Amino acid sequence: MPQISTRLAVIAAGALALLIAPALPDASAMPRSGMPTVSEAALPVVQVAQSKKPKPEFMRKKVRLLTDEKPGTIIIDTSSKYLYYVEGKDRATRYGVGVGREGFGWSGTVKIGRKAEWPDWRPPATMIARERRKGRNIPSYVKGGINNPLGARAMYLYKGGRDTIFRIHGTNQPWTIGLNMSSGCIRMMNEDVKHLYKRAGVGSKVIVIGPNGRGAEKLYTDRGMDFFGTLFGGG
Repeated sequence: MPQISTRLAVIAAGALALLIAPALPDASAMPRSGMPTVSEAALPVVQVAQSKKPKPEFMRKKVRLLTDEKPGTIIIDTSSKYLYYVEGKDRATRYGVGVGREGFGWSGTVKIGRKAEWPDWRPPATMIARERRKGRNIPSYVKGGINNPLGARAMYLYKGGRDTIFRIHGTNQPWTIGLNMSSGCIRMMNEDVKHLYKRAGVGSKVIVIGPNGRGAEKLYTDRGMDFFGTLFGGG
């Protein structure tokens, strides 16, 4: 009997260890949000390490947003590094963004003029010249793909029917979200820009709040996490 009791105790301890031990994810079950879909398989794919993530406050959240703007409007606060997609009365999805030199020094109301999946990148001549002065030569054209600076998706911002050269786009450097960058416009994590891309159509209104957040208090108030929207609202 003592031997049986000892054996049962060992078995029970082993089962308990399996229950409380952290589960190792199966490789086939790992998320692939940063990789192209089957329809994008024709694009060149080069694996990029994406282990670094932004600070928790810049992860996507449903929030209570007090604003008079209509559902479908995008509000970008370049000072706080947040982009809001207005869902409805007092409701929005908040995304963390990174802001580059091209996106930081302006404000105003524009519209999404066109959209592209895995877009090609043609940097402005001013950026090429600026980087050359620093001793860095950047190409005048980069084909769309996982290593492209515009990431997985791009939404091109227009005013009066003309391209402003400003974009909301993805990035293959997710750790830059929440920061001021030396170049680029409004960057989002690839999984976030894909999420926004599905929801914001061509013609969507985009309000950009410039440096120091001037005027933000008149436009919106972020009341923090929308508990019920997070619990019942889906992704």
